[in-house]
Amino acid sequence: MTHLKIGDKAPNFSGTDQNGKTHSLADYKGKKLVVFFYPKANTPGCTAEACDLRDNYERFQANNYELLGVSADSAKAQKKFEEKYSFPFALLADEDKSVIEAFGVWGPKKFMGKEYDGIHRTTFVIDENGSIENIISDVKTKVHASQIL
Repeated sequence: MTHLKIGDKAPNFSGTDQNGKTHSLADYKGKKLVVFFYPKANTPGCTAEACDLRDNYERFQANNYELLGVSADSAKAQKKFEEKYSFPFALLADEDKSVIEAFGVWGPKKFMGKEYDGIHRTTFVIDENGSIENIISDVKTKVHASQIL
């Protein structure tokens, strides 16, 4: 789905999280960054994915990784999602889809016979210098941390 490839420079994004804090690619220089795009907060697959990442958060930190979730949900919806499941990472509320489109993960999808536009669940692993190290488009929501680490 995405036009980006391993080895490409990651898009220089900027977005606001569930607490009103702005995050950009430059904020993570010197760390590895996992940017995981998910269709909708508080839905079963997205909850399983984010909870698996939460449950393995210490493993990520031990390996110099930061995590950043992104969906087109409102900041209010992201805040409820974070509070309900005690996520230790930021969730960007990308309502204008600027980050989603920069990474090329918005497009036609099919669900129960219906076609619509939405987010393709995709995870990008960005290295310390801002280059894409890995792209996971076949996300296994319940064991996603293992796919990354």
